[in-house]
Amino acid sequence: MIGHLEDTIVAIASPPGGAVRGIIRASGPAVLECLAAIFRPIPPADLSSVRVPTAFGGEILLPGFAWPLPGELLFWPGRRSYTRQPTAELHTVGSPPLLEAILAALCQTKARLAQPGEFTLRAFLSGRIDLTQAEAVLGVIEAADADQLNAALAQLAGGLARPLKQLRDQLLDLLAHLEAGFDFADEDIAFLNPDELALRLDHAADALEKIRAQLHGRSHADHKPRVVLVGRPNVGKSSLFNALAGAPRAIVSPQAGTTRDYLIAELDLDGVRCELVDTAGMALGTRPCDPEGEIAAAAQAAARRQAQQATVELFCLDSTQDFHPWEQQQLASARRARLLVLTKIDAPRRLVLDRPAIETSALTGKGLAELKAALRAKLVESGTPEAPYGAVASTAARAHDSLRQAAEALARARQLHQQRAGEELVAAELRLVLEGLGQVAGAVYTDDILDRIFSRFCVGK
Repeated sequence: MIGHLEDTIVAIASPPGGAVRGIIRASGPAVLECLAAIFRPIPPADLSSVRVPTAFGGEILLPGFAWPLPGELLFWPGRRSYTRQPTAELHTVGSPPLLEAILAALCQTKARLAQPGEFTLRAFLSGRIDLTQAEAVLGVIEAADADQLNAALAQLAGGLARPLKQLRDQLLDLLAHLEAGFDFADEDIAFLNPDELALRLDHAADALEKIRAQLHGRSHADHKPRVVLVGRPNVGKSSLFNALAGAPRAIVSPQAGTTRDYLIAELDLDGVRCELVDTAGMALGTRPCDPEGEIAAAAQAAARRQAQQATVELFCLDSTQDFHPWEQQQLASARRARLLVLTKIDAPRRLVLDRPAIETSALTGKGLAELKAALRAKLVESGTPEAPYGAVASTAARAHDSLRQAAEALARARQLHQQRAGEELVAAELRLVLEGLGQVAGAVYTDDILDRIFSRFCVGK
């Protein structure tokens, strides 16, 4: 996959299909020589003297074409580019046959067709980005929703690379002090006193745990927490569902048993995202031999499954009705992540409740803000992240074992220091910690790892 880094590579960088503008990307030592074969700046300019990123208007001259094509050349010299090699983009009419003709003409010079992800691979190998940022490029491309896009952009901006680098730098400095002490062991020179070493190991452990928590949260990002509306038929669950979702998703009817299957809507509670689930009412006494009874029984079975999988349960009680024995039985059972919701408070009240509940009216909107605030707090309490995830899923999966091993090695280092087992043993464990962190950032890698990551890219990225 790595190939020859001194090759000049070219690829179509714009999306497939026709467009007003198409882009050919090129990078490598012979970029200017290759482009000079087909591009003529207007007015004439010496591209080899360019020292800062510059744009040039001009014409593209292709073999077999009677007329030149209008084009614009964007050039980044040397270390100023994404790959830290001379890099250029040729912008012209986005006709697929024209772009293919330009690509073929460039491949007749000293350029070759780029492999998938080769531009980003060169950016990684040159030190422009680390491996987590390279994966973030793919994360941006593959993002299926706003959450995934925000996570990828945050990671691309260094949201994971920065804390990783800071921790590695701290541990490298600590290891350097320890090893300096080994060199002067006979001269009784203390480079680190025991208390300072313990403190720095504790700080490193805290920083590593934060990084692991960031990645752990992202590994579960595709499984949003579920908030399930639970209650008897016709207590107002579907009306509350529609009010919270902000749209009439569920059918609302005075007839009990209207909801037969569960419905799902996504909620964003000031940055805390979840899935809201409306379920069929829990009715007793359905007759399995009756077709309607069979359908109702299946709907209630689905409702029970959803309730069991709920991150938070919204247990709904109709304020216009008396307590039902089933409701009393359910409330007697312990469930930590449950909010009690009183519905239909705009109507005359009959229910007498001896415990706190959030009073709501789907008709007037009363109590909905309080319910959303309480629900957000309950989700955060249950471990739902309050901010966009800071890592893409592929990074979280790849880094899981490396960070676990690093955390275990750091725990052993702290224990060895507490036992006064010797700084040589502490240093040996710190080297293992650094190796694990290096695998995540890409300071330590194998060709197999790079192949696995960059082969998923499209050509031109």
